[in-house]
Amino acid sequence: MTSLKKYIIAGLLVWLPFAATIVIIKLLIDLLDKTILLLPPEWQPENLIGITIPGLGIILAVLILLMTGMLAANLFGRRLVEFWEKLLNRIPFVRSIYSSVKQISNTIFGPSGKAFRKVIMIQYPRKGLWSIGFLTNDNLGNELGSVDDELVAVFIPTTPNPTSGFIIMSRKDEIVELGMTVEDGFKLVISMGVITPQDSALKKMESNKVAQSQAES
Repeated sequence: MTSLKKYIIAGLLVWLPFAATIVIIKLLIDLLDKTILLLPPEWQPENLIGITIPGLGIILAVLILLMTGMLAANLFGRRLVEFWEKLLNRIPFVRSIYSSVKQISNTIFGPSGKAFRKVIMIQYPRKGLWSIGFLTNDNLGNELGSVDDELVAVFIPTTPNPTSGFIIMSRKDEIVELGMTVEDGFKLVISMGVITPQDSALKKMESNKVAQSQAES
């Protein structure tokens, strides 16, 4: 009975990551593929040639992003974006949503963004208990006009779903920076502390050795 349980667990360890990866990739592909609906009905492949072409929506989404980026990078495009933003900022309800999302996206994806650049440890929810967090703003005290200039913002994710969590404010001298990448930090959170940066480094070394030996043979 013990051997049967061991084999079932070993099978789950093989199939669960594979199945989860397939499901997530399929959801992303299906979501991006719906971009094809932006085309006029008479231009859509199903109506134009009578068949549906999987993945065409993804290509269209990438082209739209490239064209938008190229347009926004030149002078005329910047003027057009400014005009569009001024128009949106005149609509009361839309203005608050758009400005908030724009500020967050610029912070995370912008070249000068500082969010999620450092993995830290902090004593939370009480002294003596340490939690993994991500430094999201290292100048919060000055930006808020706080009496404490050393105040920083830290995002503490939940396990195993790191998309939810808590934002806390702490002094800089109360956090400990960890020498790991953000990717390793998320792996540590999602795996509930099972996968450490050392494990990831060892796996990379092993895979490199296997690839090297295969290339030599």
